[in-house]
Amino acid sequence: MSLNPSPLPDSDFTASGRRVLEVETRALQALHDRIGPDFAAACRLLLGCTGRVVCTGMGKSGHIATKIAATLASTGTPAFFLHPGEASHGDLGMVTDADVVLALSNSGESDEILTIVPALKRQGNPLVAMTGRPQSSLARLADVHLDVSVPAEACPLGLAPTSSTTASLALGDALAVALLEARGFTAEDFARSHPAGSLGRRLLLHIRDVMHTGEDVPVVAADVSTAAALLEMSRKRLGMTAVVDGDGKLCGVFTDGDLRRALDDEDTDLHATPISALMGRNPKTIGAEALAVEAAHLMEEHKISALVVVDDQRRVIGALNIHDLLRARVV
Repeated sequence: MSLNPSPLPDSDFTASGRRVLEVETRALQALHDRIGPDFAAACRLLLGCTGRVVCTGMGKSGHIATKIAATLASTGTPAFFLHPGEASHGDLGMVTDADVVLALSNSGESDEILTIVPALKRQGNPLVAMTGRPQSSLARLADVHLDVSVPAEACPLGLAPTSSTTASLALGDALAVALLEARGFTAEDFARSHPAGSLGRRLLLHIRDVMHTGEDVPVVAADVSTAAALLEMSRKRLGMTAVVDGDGKLCGVFTDGDLRRALDDEDTDLHATPISALMGRNPKTIGAEALAVEAAHLMEEHKISALVVVDDQRRVIGALNIHDLLRARVV
């Protein structure tokens, strides 16, 4: 094999890449047309599983089975990958009689998988097989067989698994999503299994987790001077202050933007003008139990950088700004 750079023009590389995608697109279309009763039967077996879905496969099929197991587990169907070679040397003990086995083999003749099938059958594990040969040994032994045969591999030699692994991966995704929908799995459920990811932070973090409370909340009475309100804003450093009435209920908000507009008016005396004359009277607010991502959406939609947090009686209980959301990595 030559290690010298190829003399081929760029157009040959792009043509090759497009050909691969065309071949694999045809493989997925063929798979789409075969989705039917067998797919539904597999879904029912997996949905009725009281244990876990044990995904197994050798070589490239093993890599696909690993990804399918991860997708199932993160979308509400407990699953894990079992290496079939290791299974016959003790790891088969990881499989309980409550589990369903999903076995991948393009040929349907992988020795390592066929070796462990009798033990699985003896234990009573339902077997779903995903192969490219409906007449193969594994297909015949399965309770449900899913045909992932493809018209052609994208590899021009017909040797490297390409279209076949793409088809298997896509069918695994189809199983996972069908089960997700059948379970009524929600975005919040997904976030609970991804607490360290950005999605988990976005979906699980509430306003109460990021807002400023107590003495850190900028609040002034409606009858104080604008100069006094500015002092409160400066101390609390949120770029705004809430303005409350005599009952402690929110009646307005004064922001950095309001200050700039006041300074543009030469007739405004900041020491003599009450804050109630300059505050915004219809401020955007949010509740403490709302998700932090909702605050980000409000700020983006209304082009503001801070929010007052109120209770059901519109009493001020907190405040936050865009920097709080950035620190929490919500945005």
